Amino acid sequence: MELEAKLNEIKKPIMVFGTSSGAGKSLTVTAICRILKNLGEEPIPFKGQNMSNNAWVDWEGGEMAYSQALQAFACGIDPSAEMNPILLKPQGNSISEVIHLGKSIGITTAKNYYQDWFIPGWEVIKKSLSSIYKKSPNCRLIIEGAGSPVEMNLIHRDLTNLRVAKYLNANCILVADIERGGVFAQIIGTLELMKPEEKKLIKGIIINRFRGDISLFEEGKKWIESKTKIPIIGIIPWLNDSFPPEDSLDLIEKKSRFSNPEIKVGIIKLPSISNFSDFDPLENEETILMEWIRKSQNLSKYDFIILPGSKQTIKDQIFLEKSGLSSDIRKYSNNKGNIIGICGGLQMLGTTLEDPYFKEGSKTYLEQKINGIGLLPLRTTFLGNKLTRQISSESLWPCQSEINGFEIHNGQTELDNIENETQMKPIFKDSDLGWYKENDKGGTIAGTYIHGIFENDHWRDQYINLIRKSKNLPILNSKTKSYKIKREIIINNLANEFNKHLNVRAVLS
Repeated sequence: MELEAKLNEIKKPIMVFGTSSGAGKSLTVTAICRILKNLGEEPIPFKGQNMSNNAWVDWEGGEMAYSQALQAFACGIDPSAEMNPILLKPQGNSISEVIHLGKSIGITTAKNYYQDWFIPGWEVIKKSLSSIYKKSPNCRLIIEGAGSPVEMNLIHRDLTNLRVAKYLNANCILVADIERGGVFAQIIGTLELMKPEEKKLIKGIIINRFRGDISLFEEGKKWIESKTKIPIIGIIPWLNDSFPPEDSLDLIEKKSRFSNPEIKVGIIKLPSISNFSDFDPLENEETILMEWIRKSQNLSKYDFIILPGSKQTIKDQIFLEKSGLSSDIRKYSNNKGNIIGICGGLQMLGTTLEDPYFKEGSKTYLEQKINGIGLLPLRTTFLGNKLTRQISSESLWPCQSEINGFEIHNGQTELDNIENETQMKPIFKDSDLGWYKENDKGGTIAGTYIHGIFENDHWRDQYINLIRKSKNLPILNSKTKSYKIKREIIINNLANEFNKHLNVRAVLS
């Protein structure tokens, strides 16, 4: 039976809209998912279409946005690409990779996207919804919108906002960010641009990121409720959240929360950075200060440098060369510096990068083969097909430990000649997952294809201990709290704060 025939039987979905991008939709959905789980419900997150290079790989090898994976963790369930059936991964120049149900199926320009992909996109959204309800008929979907629901130039081709809300007859919440200013105009303007039948779906309004004495907003609350005839169901105070931002542009706004760090980490802010949630476990280490490096500079103040993943590795490597950062990284290595590259970062640390299928940004520069930074004797060739899979392995360095994570990459990397086997050592028993090299003067250069490597607590602690020993600092306590436990604590704290200020039950029925 089609889902349309069952809509009266399912639990009323809750959908969260924002008055703009960055209003707080993702964290609101995350909090509601955990609140409902704690109430004994069966919440499942859903976002029909997301645009992000911060990705996760599910157990079937399907790509999805990390924000929906995090929301699944808040529900206490395994992430699945069905929760985010359309993922657009920006490649620059208004071009994106199109992923449907976890699999890459094409490339599109922004201009042609709605013309070419609207109909198949809506079909894959409906297919995912039907599959979720077939597997979990008693669930309650907690749905996240995208951007604003009333982008008037796009609304006729909207895939993931009001079209989904009307299809499921969802109870909708509108989130406005008072920190940005103009909160009254945000709310009134958004509602005025909706059709009457769309406005009726909005059952509550949330004022997000409120600073100061909430009682001072009482008159404002009354005015909004009188004007809109919609209740304000929550005024959420400013929260010091520790989640990776949806958009990599927000990374520059993130500051360390710890005042007395013992170790400084520099992360290269690549133009096409991807999977920046890889560093979330480091951000929750009280001994570590993380800083983003965006331009050429002396890197000697950092105890180790990280080259993150990249959606356009060739393009980003050319950026490193032109900006002078490649030279800075080589100088840092020669001065006993410690470096670790993840995925695209591993590839850039090698000697050569070859892109015969124009997969990694070479088409922009018409350079299909370029030199890498040259610190590891590795050559990478970008293939036609992408590898996406969950990983379970065992590390050999800096310790023996069980390792879990995932891979997302096109490139195939290998030693550039047999003579280098003696100086290059595998990090894992699966030798093609990463290598490391010890410098003669001190310091190490390492690279791995495993995203989520720092979520492995013992491995992370032992790598940090290598750095601490080089600084004559005491080694970390072996009873360091697990990152996944910390993540659960953060999600619980988020849900508890929302629960204090939000009447979720107002939109359940």
